[in-house]
Amino acid sequence: MNRIAACCVLLFFLARSASAQEPKAQALASPDERFKADILLIVAHPDDEGAATPYLARAIYDEHKRVAVVFATRGGSGGNDYSREHGPALADIREQEGRQACAALGITNVWFLEGKDTASQNVLNSLANWGHGANLEALVRIVRLTRPEVILSWLPGIFIGENHGDHQAAGVLATEAFDLAGDPVAFPAQIAGDTKRLEQYLENLKPWQPKKIYFFSDAADEKQFVGKGPAYSIREVSASQKKPYWRIALDAAKPHLTQFPQVQALSKLSEEQLEKMISDPNTAWWQEPMTLIFGRAAIPAQPREAIFPESEARQKESAAPDESRNAEASSEAREPLQLSIGDPWGFYEKFRHAHKLTKLPAAGIPEIGVSSGVVVGVPLTVTRRSGAAREITSKASVPEGWKVIRGAGTFLLPDEEATSLRVEVQPAVVPEKDLKGRPADSIVINAWAGGKAIGEVRLKVQLSASALPQ
Repeated sequence: MNRIAACCVLLFFLARSASAQEPKAQALASPDERFKADILLIVAHPDDEGAATPYLARAIYDEHKRVAVVFATRGGSGGNDYSREHGPALADIREQEGRQACAALGITNVWFLEGKDTASQNVLNSLANWGHGANLEALVRIVRLTRPEVILSWLPGIFIGENHGDHQAAGVLATEAFDLAGDPVAFPAQIAGDTKRLEQYLENLKPWQPKKIYFFSDAADEKQFVGKGPAYSIREVSASQKKPYWRIALDAAKPHLTQFPQVQALSKLSEEQLEKMISDPNTAWWQEPMTLIFGRAAIPAQPREAIFPESEARQKESAAPDESRNAEASSEAREPLQLSIGDPWGFYEKFRHAHKLTKLPAAGIPEIGVSSGVVVGVPLTVTRRSGAAREITSKASVPEGWKVIRGAGTFLLPDEEATSLRVEVQPAVVPEKDLKGRPADSIVINAWAGGKAIGEVRLKVQLSASALPQ
């Protein structure tokens, strides 16, 4: 081997050795992509999904959208025209029928809330019987888990023909969840960062604002909704399935034998007979075209445009969402990357702004009292603008004798707007006799990205003889 070749080999091994010694960024956990949805359908009973299945068939098979479904009840108060079961037993059957009907369209992410099927036209009866608050919390959790672009639900309103308060209650909860899921002070335990591997209470979700919400109705006069939103033909033939969307939807309804026993008879009809049935306004299951009613949008949108416009350019124009709290939140992080203290301190800061309580007294520096020797957790939030660096390095400065046991180092952020971190520190054990009159200590967290500081978080810690767990 000549001298030049030997030098090249030596430089190669030196470079490999140097790179091997560099600390590797630890990737932080991302959201569970198995449950990400483009459309979240929120309805009251198993079989209600059938009101929208011609459009869902289009979205799933030809627009390649991911759909998830939430049923607010299991339908135990409904009729049973197929077999003898009623009440809770019928609810068990209808849950299976709903899951099978969704699976026929390729929808596998299906949730049931704990609402009670309420035979009433009064939406207030339904909300009262459902346990409004608890089910709203559960629905907001599902929205934050599935992160839908669009919510689709029953129209919350009273119309002739729309005779079920449960339908309207589903639309009420869907609307409330649309507003609350993106609010960082709504059900804050859902978005609090994890504290321990076996933590049972905090969920480590993130606020999520769906872009748009649409409704549908089974009112007797469907003409009153014409022009109130996008219209889709149920008779159009699916490019991928080679059959009309109404036909795909009809097949998906077959598991609902307790509600539609006539499905068995329909299975014996020829395609020509089925086509005649769908063409007759007196026997058709769906209106042609199907009109979806535009509710609201958190992005620039026109009521009658397609739910998922082919061009997204106009939607990306810089414009504040229609919620003032979202506009305020977006202005808080002016830097591409920003480190701040997380919940509960971060929550209280947002809470005061959200509820116009900014003049309430607050500690100038976050502080807490803990028992001597008990681990102290410092929750952090890294806010990141799109396109900013994802690798950050954090360092904790602690008093002499204290130990950093978790949370400092180099991390690779998920590609999201806000990520929760947690630094855990073990304070030195101080004899009880030495605690009286002892000044507060401080934990200081600094973070950098690309050699540039992105923020500092300071927590004053007062050790005491006894204190509630953090």
